[in-house]
Amino acid sequence: MKILLLHSDFIEWEPKKKAIKQAEEIEKKIYKAEEALVVFSSVEKGDEKNTKNLVDKTVKEILDVYDEVKAKTIVIYPYVHLSQKPSKPDVALKVLKNVERILKEKGYEVYRAPFGWYKAFNIKVKGHPLSELSREITPEGEAKKENVSEALKKEKTLKSEWYILTPDGNAHKIEMKDGKIHGFDFKGNERLEKLVKYEITKNRLVTKEPPHIKLMKRLELVDYEPASDPGHFRFLPKGRLIKSLLERFVTKKTIEYGAMEVETPIMYDLDHPTLKKYLNRFPARQYVIETPNKHVFLRFAACFGQFLIAKDASISYRNLPLRIYELTRYSFRVEQRGELAGLRRLRAFTMPDCHALCANIEQAKEEIKRRFQLAKEVEEGIGFDIKKDIEFSVRIVKDFYEKNKKFVHEMVKLMDKPILVEMWSERFFYFVFKMEWNFVDALDKAACLATDQIDVENSERYGIYFTDKDNKRKHPIILHLSPSGSIERVMYALLEKAYMESQQGKNPVFPMWLSPTQIRIIPVSEKFVEDAAKISEEIEKHNIRVDVDDRNETVQKKIRDAETEWVPLIVVVGEREINEGVLAVRFRETGEVKKMNAEDVIKYVKDLTKDKPFIPLSLPKLITKRPVFIG
Repeated sequence: MKILLLHSDFIEWEPKKKAIKQAEEIEKKIYKAEEALVVFSSVEKGDEKNTKNLVDKTVKEILDVYDEVKAKTIVIYPYVHLSQKPSKPDVALKVLKNVERILKEKGYEVYRAPFGWYKAFNIKVKGHPLSELSREITPEGEAKKENVSEALKKEKTLKSEWYILTPDGNAHKIEMKDGKIHGFDFKGNERLEKLVKYEITKNRLVTKEPPHIKLMKRLELVDYEPASDPGHFRFLPKGRLIKSLLERFVTKKTIEYGAMEVETPIMYDLDHPTLKKYLNRFPARQYVIETPNKHVFLRFAACFGQFLIAKDASISYRNLPLRIYELTRYSFRVEQRGELAGLRRLRAFTMPDCHALCANIEQAKEEIKRRFQLAKEVEEGIGFDIKKDIEFSVRIVKDFYEKNKKFVHEMVKLMDKPILVEMWSERFFYFVFKMEWNFVDALDKAACLATDQIDVENSERYGIYFTDKDNKRKHPIILHLSPSGSIERVMYALLEKAYMESQQGKNPVFPMWLSPTQIRIIPVSEKFVEDAAKISEEIEKHNIRVDVDDRNETVQKKIRDAETEWVPLIVVVGEREINEGVLAVRFRETGEVKKMNAEDVIKYVKDLTKDKPFIPLSLPKLITKRPVFIG
């Protein structure tokens, strides 16, 4: 049985229509429960052999969480979508009724949403770290629990104040009342307002499929992998191409900035004293596994490996800032099941991770400005418009802000737009300052892309030293930068951006350097396939990805299919084009058709892709030779 436990201000639901013939009889009206522990529940096929044990264990798990979060009511909410192997409806209903009965017998206020109905629901989750937990319960053995760090448990005790800082140096204190933000006029900054609401409510639950999921499948980029753990994906040839190009670009820019690339293990000893302490200072849930020799966890960032390298290095003040970089394939976090949403939030992801060791806070502040420019070059190089696509936020400890106001406001000037600030009354995490580049998607959910942090404690925890001018050993300040955010999340943002632009009447398209096929050549008939292939060979010599639609279809259908695949340039080849040496080029982004010779087409593509990495298309050049990966 799988359950998702959400500590909520309220949940309301309305039965709309029976989904199965075994659906319960119930009055169709709006039901509501407040201050509730909502238990989304799915009974599974394997649970049918011993439902009594299952019920007892489920009750225990619910009450353990109920007592910890101090809820006032319990809502049992049937949610078959949590499982890929649900039990028979009559078994599931019996289990849920028995859970409800036992809880009521113990004196708890319990509601149960109707079984077998399509229901509309509205929920407001509290947002503290224990407000969203998942459990997998089996009739035998203990319930499978997440490895939750102390940082996640204690994060809810931190008191936050929220502000909007503007480039002119003004700070506007804001608060949410009755679902509205008070204290700042968001006219002209509507996406920032969406970010603010998302961050203050901290509701990460995804109840509607994000548009990019359909797009990643339709474009044959990425698909779910049912044979793996949820949140792990298969990347198909075109998706792998885009991912690889992004990886190479971010790595190239980070090395140009001055970082030294390394490679470190993906798993570490859970009982290592230094690592164990760090785990409990980082707000993430870990994968924990057993090897033949040790109890280990899978890394959630490159911090461990890079810090251990720095610990064993001899570092002088002359080496600072010292920059270390790794593209982690992969990092792992056991994100909540209800939070998993395509490429936006995964459990296995590729993270460019760059740390810089600095002599002191002053050097760290100067370095973080330089890293801001790196992130700006990376995000703009990928294809994002900072003004239109990115909203900034900063999380900061109040004491650090008071001592470094000038630095913080200088950063806001660099961002050149109003930003959200969450200010903590005290420091619990290892950092005193964290900057985030956020993308707000079609469902008004925010996702952090680039991020940087000022870490004031891990050099001491890991025993990292440098020798200063006075010949004394000192601990450096550490900066944590991902100049792009996870590569998968970048792909999500590009797809969501394209979707939102399509809703405004624009033709969705990838940046030219990321388009799997940059030019498609369409012969008007089989007679011209060989000529089309020769043209493609000439274009290919210039490191341009080109293919040929040699199918026995009409030109109109071939063009429609190329448009559906977001091919940016479509070239139709027939007798006139062969004889005159002039090509009819259709530009997907604008819908224009222009007459161009091959040299001009090549120059057009090369101008748009200069300074970007190139990888040949790994699919067969002829469309008839390609398999269909997602039918």
